[in-house]
Amino acid sequence: MINGLLITVLAVFVITYWRWPTIQNWLWNKKYKNVVLNSQQKDILLRCMPIYKKMTDADRAKLERHVVWFLNEKRFLGRDGLKLTPAMKLIVAADACLLVLNKPWPLYKNVKEVLLYPSAYYAPQSTRDSAGLVSYHNTVRLGESWPGGTLVLSWHDVLEGNRLPSDGHNLVFHEFAHQLDQETGKTSGTPLLKSAHAYKEWARVFSRAFTQLKSHVAYNMPHVIHSYGATNEAEFFAVITETFLEKPSELRQYDPEIYRMLVEYYQFDPIVWH
Repeated sequence: MINGLLITVLAVFVITYWRWPTIQNWLWNKKYKNVVLNSQQKDILLRCMPIYKKMTDADRAKLERHVVWFLNEKRFLGRDGLKLTPAMKLIVAADACLLVLNKPWPLYKNVKEVLLYPSAYYAPQSTRDSAGLVSYHNTVRLGESWPGGTLVLSWHDVLEGNRLPSDGHNLVFHEFAHQLDQETGKTSGTPLLKSAHAYKEWARVFSRAFTQLKSHVAYNMPHVIHSYGATNEAEFFAVITETFLEKPSELRQYDPEIYRMLVEYYQFDPIVWH
């Protein structure tokens, strides 16, 4: 009898382990089935998030559902005396969830907490010279994305990103794009893709577009993507995500091939909203 009970418990454990993602999604759907954004929250997004105002009703409903999940499953903390309000969390969550609009829960698997500073902040940094000497100093930053699960943002720049919706700059889009990149276990500018063919095509198009931007920046040629994207592959992916969402028509005209690739990856076309 005892052996039979142990076998049953072990079988339940194994089934639960292998089916946990499905079970977890069922629990989340049950938990948030009747939880929706209230009229005050929707009004805040209408006033503070220009893209939300332009979205189709169906896309807006998907975004709101993601925001409900994000607000309940991620932790927000204020830094340097910043007292967080529900509206601040709401705006960050909505911007972040836009990138994963058509992706299933869990969103941003690695993100555990979001730290908000009032504005730009100092962060320690170490550098090593050619002789191997390590020096330590502070640098001014607007945001950071840590693979360990922490994402840091300047609240002032979060607001600026939404106040100017067509300038190609949005701190939340940028830092959360880094999180998508880091889901592969490294920060390389290549997020998780569906197939070996997708990785091959990404490498070809991405490398060509990155090289082109570096050339255009070096020779002071016109380019739609911000020059900071020429820093490295990881920054290129984050910056081109900002461009894709805020200047979609310009990006499609500038580089239709990489635009199509981003539409396939993000599973939406932002031109519809613009």
